Amino acid sequence: PNEMPQSGIQLQVDRSGRVSIFSGGSEIGQGVNSTLAYIVSEELGVPLEHIRVLAADTDFTPIDLGAYSSRVTFMLGNACLDAAGKMRRIVQEAVGEEWQVPPEQVGLRGGLAVWEPPDASSAGGTGLQSQVQGEARSISIREAFNLAEARSGTLGTTGSYNTPKDVHGSYRGGTIGASPAYSFTAHVAEVEVDLETGFVRVDKIWVAHDCGRALNPTLVEGQMEGSAYMGFAEALMEQQIFKTSDQGRAGLLDAPSLLDYRIPTSLDTPALEALIVESVDPEGPYGAKEAGEGPLHPSIPAIANAIYDAVGLRLDALPFSPPRVWRALQDQGGAVKPAAPAALAGRG
Repeated sequence: PNEMPQSGIQLQVDRSGRVSIFSGGSEIGQGVNSTLAYIVSEELGVPLEHIRVLAADTDFTPIDLGAYSSRVTFMLGNACLDAAGKMRRIVQEAVGEEWQVPPEQVGLRGGLAVWEPPDASSAGGTGLQSQVQGEARSISIREAFNLAEARSGTLGTTGSYNTPKDVHGSYRGGTIGASPAYSFTAHVAEVEVDLETGFVRVDKIWVAHDCGRALNPTLVEGQMEGSAYMGFAEALMEQQIFKTSDQGRAGLLDAPSLLDYRIPTSLDTPALEALIVESVDPEGPYGAKEAGEGPLHPSIPAIANAIYDAVGLRLDALPFSPPRVWRALQDQGGAVKPAAPAALAGRG
């Protein structure tokens, strides 16, 4: 594997106090552009309305390997954090030099560059005083950027991210650092099964997902619900049926077009309850991980287990369509209430 970055970001700051983010990331509804703006706003103290994201134009944006494998917030977010951190230090050094204070004591927040005299009590009660004395100071972030440009020249930084080499073991592909973080998900599904028709109705799915730190809980909940919806669709509806040799050209899709491909609408979708479980991942940007594919997969086995709990059927092929469930019920001789596992005997 080569050592080139898997994600890159370029930042450009102008004299009006606005920031442009050049990103190769693809916004497909998951909120990546918003997430990049949040990171820059957090690092530089620039209001969100003064940040614009110029994304996914390969003529002028840096590389990003794509919106797949639940990688965008993690990898592109780290690249953005890298670029924004470099810009923050440039601005802190310029303002610190102007005010004759240590750069690390200059804060960037709320559209301002600020400095407050260190609290003498922070010296542990020894009576030691900071070498820097004076009144608290603040200037607009625009003025801070202008000081930085006067000191360092045109303001622009780049950031990149490559996953660390895998420390979890030796296996094929491990040298590319394919697993920098792990997320965890648990689903509970409530279903009803019609014994006469085999129709399965999913009433509700509870989705608990460890996404690391949720940078925007509303976006995370939307991702979790959309993923659970997709898993529900795979469990009950989605299916590709191919022609056999006696039907003509073997291997072709039997359906005339994608218009005949069954997917659920809002009327078919069950109630979904997203439960965000936060942790802090040491490798992710601000501790974030992912909330894309992780919440998708457990919907299918959760629905399968709920069907088993209802009528005693163990289904091992998708989708759990009415004909398939009905035939399995006939083969079994009707519904059978499964016995509780020995470990759970006597428990509700």
